[in-house]
Amino acid sequence: MPWKDGYTISNERSITDDQIAWPEGRRCAVSITVDLSLASGGDGIRAAELSTPVARFAIEEGLDNLLALLARHGLKATFATPAAMVRILEPRLKRILAEGHEIAAEAFRHEDVSTLTREEEKARLDRTTAILTELIGRPPAGWFMLSRQADPFAGGTISANTIDLLIEAGYRYYGNGLADDAPHWWVADFQRRRALLAMPYYYHFDDQYFCMFPIKGTGLETPDMLIRNWRSEFEAQYGRGRHFHMTLHPQHMGWLHRLKMLDDFWSWMGTHAGLWNPTAEQCIAHWEKLFPAETHLNLEPSIWRDYPGSLS
Repeated sequence: MPWKDGYTISNERSITDDQIAWPEGRRCAVSITVDLSLASGGDGIRAAELSTPVARFAIEEGLDNLLALLARHGLKATFATPAAMVRILEPRLKRILAEGHEIAAEAFRHEDVSTLTREEEKARLDRTTAILTELIGRPPAGWFMLSRQADPFAGGTISANTIDLLIEAGYRYYGNGLADDAPHWWVADFQRRRALLAMPYYYHFDDQYFCMFPIKGTGLETPDMLIRNWRSEFEAQYGRGRHFHMTLHPQHMGWLHRLKMLDDFWSWMGTHAGLWNPTAEQCIAHWEKLFPAETHLNLEPSIWRDYPGSLS
């Protein structure tokens, strides 16, 4: 993982609470990511993974249930979508767009690109962008590489070239950055101040790590811990006026008993005044305007130094 080699994905100092301002004086931003990938490993989505009962549930009932619940609460989400899923999900993806949600890219098959040459990774990125552009009617603004349960790194697996390629391709943000709890600049080249905005992500607020049944087996699911994490994090972020984010998967959260838990959480969350619920693209547009890189990219040399034998 490239950022592990240098210990940090960002040389930028974090935005302090008093600097953050949301549109129309809103108190806190709430962003929701729905991951439409069914990949279980580094090869990305395989045909066998699309023929399982879990996959059928995710593609059909699970996704429909999540969309209905989002509509009931008037919430918008960003749907991270591998290009390989577009033809399979096309009618539902068109519904997602029509209901005001965002569709972002999640690689071609949500595959591990860390061992690809720059040329091969670029070819896959370009192919993904073309497929999603045809669906959306314009190029996607964001690129995700969300983690899979078997991944060694919680932030997903990208290469040393990924962020540069996204900048060159005109992407406006990377969807799952671990460096901060608010949008932040991912610095690809410290000397040239070459950077791309990233949306925050943390696996403690990602349902897949708490709702593994039925994929892994009875007894492994701990959704009560997930709800506890969501409530505690939301209360903390709301109190500070920052940003709350959650990641959902139709195959995990689309079951009726979990939908009830999510329904209850969103109902409780909605009792808090001054919430702003943007898509990731809308949040990034606000951040670009408020904290442009030209004037607000506060860089400091990394304190990290490599040592012989270090695995960092």
